[in-house]
Amino acid sequence: MNRRSFLLNAAAAGLIGGPALAQGTKPAPAEPDPLAPRIVRIRNVEPGEVHVVPRDFALYWTLPEGRAIRYPVSIGRDGLYVSGVFRIDVKKEWPSWRPTDEMIARQPHLYKKYEDGMPGGPNNPLGARALYLFTFAGADSMLRIHGTNDLASIGQRSSNGCVRMLNAHVIHLYEQVPLGSRAILHAV
Repeated sequence: MNRRSFLLNAAAAGLIGGPALAQGTKPAPAEPDPLAPRIVRIRNVEPGEVHVVPRDFALYWTLPEGRAIRYPVSIGRDGLYVSGVFRIDVKKEWPSWRPTDEMIARQPHLYKKYEDGMPGGPNNPLGARALYLFTFAGADSMLRIHGTNDLASIGQRSSNGCVRMLNAHVIHLYEQVPLGSRAILHAV
């Protein structure tokens, strides 16, 4: 093959192209994972606070310079979500759990067997970590921000009042949030 034939064949191949060339070589961009935490811009909040925004099914850990880490969450079912301003006074790894008296009264068939409590561990409803919300007067609100293995509950109103996060997310949040931090559960 001489130089002229090579150039003509190369030009023809470039014009016609093959199936791979016709489709392009760049893969289609992947859709972002809706359950992945992400850094977002946020306004009019102090850094170092937890904000739960029920309409977004999101918890925001506020950072300096108008930024926050946004985590997807589950919130309390209708009538069980409580808004307010709280303080995180206790944090526990693999916390034990006992249903509240109200939970036992509402659904004894589910919760009566746990009235003496359940030790912490992978099957515990509070998951890997829990942040305990107290009033500024020092009373335990009985509300928690805690982990869950129930992936399907995220983005839903499915808890008995607490804020649920994926276990990996609550572990990350737990490491960021110091005791005494404000937690604002915004109104529905």
